[in-house]
This record gives sequence, structure tokens and C-alpha cells, in this order.
Amino acid sequence: MKKILLCLSVLAIVACKEEAPKDYVTLSGKIGNQNSDSLFVYQGRNFSKTIKVAEDGTFSDTLKVTTGMYVVYDGNQATQLFLKNGYDLNLALDTKEIKETLKFTGEGSDSNNFIVDKTKMQENLIDPSVFDLEEAEFNAKVLEIEKQMNTFLEENSKTLDSTFIVNEKAQIAQFKPGITKAYKLQQGRAGQFASFIGKPSPNFDFENIKGGKTSLKDLKGKYVYIDVWATWCGPCLREIPSLKEVEKEFHDKNIEFVSISVDDGRGFKADTKEESAKLAYAGWKKMVAEKELGGIQVISDNGWQTEFVEGFKINGIPRFILIDPAGNVVNADAPRPSSTKLVELFNSLEM
Repeated sequence: MKKILLCLSVLAIVACKEEAPKDYVTLSGKIGNQNSDSLFVYQGRNFSKTIKVAEDGTFSDTLKVTTGMYVVYDGNQATQLFLKNGYDLNLALDTKEIKETLKFTGEGSDSNNFIVDKTKMQENLIDPSVFDLEEAEFNAKVLEIEKQMNTFLEENSKTLDSTFIVNEKAQIAQFKPGITKAYKLQQGRAGQFASFIGKPSPNFDFENIKGGKTSLKDLKGKYVYIDVWATWCGPCLREIPSLKEVEKEFHDKNIEFVSISVDDGRGFKADTKEESAKLAYAGWKKMVAEKELGGIQVISDNGWQTEFVEGFKINGIPRFILIDPAGNVVNADAPRPSSTKLVELFNSLEM
């Protein structure tokens, strides 16, 4: 009897002993219409890991992390993750309908689903046209946006990780000084590019997605509105719907719309520069087709290192440029498609 009692006591102690917390994250899931055979998870220079994706889109791996924000990239699209050791996180999405299908389940899903919902909310909250406002209107709008961000966090904070909430509050605190700095830089750009006005534009002669090459000289006799962009550039992609609307509105005018991709392999994990460039080229063609982009679609033959890109001192995108029928610069930093100032500018010209 004593032996039985001893055994029962030992079993009770083992049963009551808490399981040690995992010192790693389990990340698994399934991707529909996958873009590559791997996922790349990284946090700047601090952390990176490649996770293999099976032919059916499934994947699973473990990661030892420090608590914080990470990026997961599938070769064409990227999304943020909040990771913390102990999480057992499952990700599901279809790359053709990311906004509609991206969903997290499992331990750690609340904070990551919040990121998804916040991204959707902020797409409509922060309109690029805010940079066209006068300073007083701009400051009032920024305070309004900041208030909405705080309200959104407060309304969803009950189920969120405490460290995550601290990170979110810190991001909101950085919003006002960050966007105000960008606004002041934007206001100063007019003077920066004023010297280009009326001068001949640098030429380009790039591969056209429909075949052959297209140069700026081929378009003489027409106004040319140029969009310098890349497939990995979020602000560039957000301008696409507005660009389509402007193209439609002015389709019967004397103007050509040209989109120049500067995709050069950024974000692609490849063994050589040549392989990376091939992946970027394929990604460009795929996105033009999937998003049904109009106008003249060309790709820079050497990324950022070309006569046109360097001639216009382009070191950030998107960048919009307007050339007149004689090939001279009207505006080296033209309004973006989402700005009401672009239509005002076009209407002021004799097209």
C-alpha cells in the first residue's frame, strides 16, 4: 500500500509540474497561388531565415526570435508579423487576393490579425492628397488621423499582447513628427527641381512589355506623363487605381502615360545578380498582367543606374514626371495620380 501511495504521489507531482515554455516560435500555414518555393522571414540585419514551401503551398518551421516586428516575404509580396517565443502561429493566404484572404490562427494570432486590420484601415485613412493641403489644414488633418489611430488601438487592445501594445503606441507617437517631416520635404521639392523646367529631358530607351523598345524620342509630339515605380514599392502600388482613372479621363487627349519599372532584383533571394535580375523581370511581367496595367509599360535595363533615372536625380519612388511635346520638362516632380492637382495641371495645358 505504501508503494502504491508513493507512486500516486510521484504521478501527482509530475502531472502538476508546469510544462516549460517554448523558447521558439512555430510558424506554419498554407499559401494559395504561391510565388516561390520559399518564404523569407527577417528583421533588418538582426534576424533572417528561409522557410521552404512545399508544392501544395504548405510550410512549417521553428524560429528563435526576440519579441518584436518581423517581415515575411514570398518573393513578390511582403507582410509584417509580430513574433514572440512560445507562439504557435498559422498563416493562410491566397496571393491573388491577399487583402481578402490573409488570416492568422493559433497562439499569437490576435496581434497579427490586428496588423492586417490596421493596414486595411490605414489605406483609407491616409490619403496621399494630404500633402497637397495648406499647412494649417495639414496639421489639423494629422491630428485627426492620429486620434483615429489611437481609437482603433484602444478598441482592439483587450486581446493584444502587452509588448505589442507598447510597440503600437510608439509607432503612433512617431506618426506626427514623421509625416510632418515628409510634408516639409515635399513643400521644398518644388525649388529643388525647378532648374529642370523647360530643359530637354534625359532620354530613355527601354524594353516595352508588348515587344521591342520604346524611347522618349518615339513619343515626341505628345505630352508624356511618366511614373517611375517598382513592384515592391507599396506607395507605388497604391497609386495604380488613381493612375487608371486619370488614363481613362484623358485617353482621347494628346498625352501618353508611361510607367518605367526600376525593378532590379531587390527582395529576391538569388545566388547571382543575373539570377536576381531574371526574377525581378519575371515579377514585373506578372504584376503588369495581373493588375491589368495600361499605358506604355517599360522596364529600366539597368535598374536605377540609367541616363533617365540618374538624370532626374531619382532616389525614391514613386516619382512622376511630365514632359511636353517638344521633349522638354514641364515638371520634374509632377503631382501624383491621386492628387487633384494633377487633373488641374492637365486641364491647364493645351492637349
